[in-house]
This record gives sequence, C-alpha cells and structure tokens, in this order.
Amino acid sequence: MSSERILQGEITENIIAEKRGAIGWLTFNDAERHNAVSFAMWEAVPIVLNAFREDGDIRAVVLTGAGTKSFVSGANISQFDNLRSGEDAVKAYEVVAEAAQLALYDFEKPTLARIQGYCIGGGLNIALCCDIRVASPDSSFAIPAGRLGLGYRLTAIRNLVTVVGPANALEIFLSAARYKADEAKALGLIQRVSAQGELDAALESYLEKIRANAPLTLKAGKKMIRQMQQLGPQVDVKAMQQMVLDCFASEDYAEGKKAFAEKRAPVFKGR
Repeated sequence: MSSERILQGEITENIIAEKRGAIGWLTFNDAERHNAVSFAMWEAVPIVLNAFREDGDIRAVVLTGAGTKSFVSGANISQFDNLRSGEDAVKAYEVVAEAAQLALYDFEKPTLARIQGYCIGGGLNIALCCDIRVASPDSSFAIPAGRLGLGYRLTAIRNLVTVVGPANALEIFLSAARYKADEAKALGLIQRVSAQGELDAALESYLEKIRANAPLTLKAGKKMIRQMQQLGPQVDVKAMQQMVLDCFASEDYAEGKKAFAEKRAPVFKGR
C-alpha cells in the first residue's frame, strides 16, 4: 500500500500525518520522550484532522505513537513550568489542548487508537476520544493526575465516565493506579487486546469492517452517539473549570512538579 505524507513544513515534525490508501494516520512522533504531547503537537492535531476530514478518499483515521514503547505517555511535563504555571498560561494551554481533544472527539469519521506501550494521562484521554481502542498486551494505562496535583479538565472526565461508567472511573481516577492491558479491557478502557505481535492484524480487522460500511450511515450514527454523551445543562461548567485552575494554582501542584523532576514521592498538603 502506498503512503503519502502530508502537511510537512506546516506542522511540527513531532506529528506525522499520512494517507495510507483510504486510511489517515496520525502519529505522535517523539519516541525519546515516550511521545509526550508538546504544545506544538496539541496545535497540530486539529490541523491534521481537518485535512483528513476534507479528503473524501479517507474513510477512517488511525492514531498511534512512534516506536514500540509508547502510544502517548501524557503531556510534555518539561513544558509545565513555562506553559502550565500562572492562571493566564494555564488558561492558554487549556484552550489549545481542549481544542485538540474536541477536534478528535467530534471528528465525523471513524477513529481508531493503535496502542502499544504507555497510554498515560493525556494519552489515555486521546485514546478515549477515539471510537475504537486496540492495544498490544504489553501496553499500560493510567491517569496519574492525582500524583502530580494538576487539574483534569471536565471533558476528559466526561470521556472517562462515558467509556467505563462512574464506578470504574472513580477507581481509575482516585487510585491513579496503572493497569495492564487485560485489566484495562476488563474495566472497559479498550475494546480489544491483540495477541503478541498481532496488533496490526487486529487493527486491520476493524478497518476492513469499517471500509465495507456506508460512510454516511456511520457518520450519522456516530454523531447521534456523541450527542447522547454531551454534558447536561445542569452541569456547572464554569465551577468545574475554576476547580481545575485552582489545582494548577495550588502548592500541591508545585510540589508535584518538583517531586516528578526529583524522581521522588510528592508530599501533598491539600493546599
């Protein structure tokens, strides 16, 4: 199958956009940092998805990570001191990251997450924005926000709850535990664990089924399902957003960043 790389020179080199036949591929390309998402990568995601949306030949989109050790290991923590410290900086970062998440969540064509290795924090949220999640047996999953003291946005919590239900969402979020692929499947985080070495075959099985179906039917059904997952009018969105900002303004967040950099356990004080 021929592969055509698009958008080179228009987006960061840490995001690779390709057309492989009728499938668009978006690769998070920073293997040295376990594909941790930088600000520039967040900016690139909607641009790539828009190109795939406008290309009538593309029937579905696959998201994956470069290398064999990570899908996405979360946000690039090395940028936090500059980009996620101070209210104005946090708000600006959240706008860009939220726009990337929503572009994926609302994308009208089928999306599949090809997960191999770490799928952590913001990386798990990226996967939860996709329609289908296929993982290798050596993959691992977690939302470690509580270990860092950072705020986890409302729409990301919504994604977690709608996929695994409130009880499992509470277990995953409150414990910040890391789950193996089979445990993640049991919780509902992923739909399928491939046999060792058969990740691409499992992915192709889904893609073959999707390509055989009517695009307009799939588009309509996906839109309806997404509509049913929207936040209700009774949710106090501004209050939830302020709670996220309060986390980023806290002493605990400063301690979480410092402890991460120093490779030690944080000492949180609830303030």
